[in-house]
Amino acid sequence: MKLYRRILQQPPVRRAVAALIAGVIRFIYRTGRWQFVRREIGADLLAQGRSYIACFWHGRVLMMNLAWQSNAEFYMLSSPHADGRLTTAVMGHFGIDTVTGSTRKGGSGALRALTRLLRKGASVGITPDGPRGPRMRVSMGVIVLAKMSGAPLVPTTFSARPRKVLGTWDRFVMAFPFGRGVFLWGEPVYVPQDADAAAMEAARLLLESRMNALCDEGDRMMGAEPIEPAPAPVEPESVA
Repeated sequence: MKLYRRILQQPPVRRAVAALIAGVIRFIYRTGRWQFVRREIGADLLAQGRSYIACFWHGRVLMMNLAWQSNAEFYMLSSPHADGRLTTAVMGHFGIDTVTGSTRKGGSGALRALTRLLRKGASVGITPDGPRGPRMRVSMGVIVLAKMSGAPLVPTTFSARPRKVLGTWDRFVMAFPFGRGVFLWGEPVYVPQDADAAAMEAARLLLESRMNALCDEGDRMMGAEPIEPAPAPVEPESVA
């Protein structure tokens, strides 16, 4: 793994790998039959002039580049690590800009940058369990972002058949060409700007529940076995 990351630190190698991955993603999409379920949730928010925070699990990131409306300004949060830099390069092939950093600390530069983008009318995509887990558990950072920006949190996901679920911490879902797939949107979660710690924790649990239910729905539609979340942390994260 360390050798892999050292190799990816070389810009020419990273660009070549990113181009290959982007080509594979497009091939999977173009050779498959894809459905869109409740896509109007995001479209209606944009039509109202409202930006939103698209929330999807780290293990479902593969095909999400193709879920967004091409005429909408959209950014992704990416980690500063080798994997994050590769993700940034892949996103560039789909016209998606990235913000580098983490939302796990309330005062982080990434949170401030994302808040500015949301207030200017751009939407953003975040994996609330990334970059290190626990799998399919929402960290408090995205709730802080929703409170700071006033933007709704919109659960999103994809599922596909056939697929391979990798043995990584996030149970990464790998779709295959010539199959079937579905993109799904769920009901938004709103965090009032005067929300106290209890209200923020309630919003975190609601978002987590809706995201996991959405993944289960997509997996059932594809006839796939649902993926179980990691055990919940014993103590909720601090919002300080």
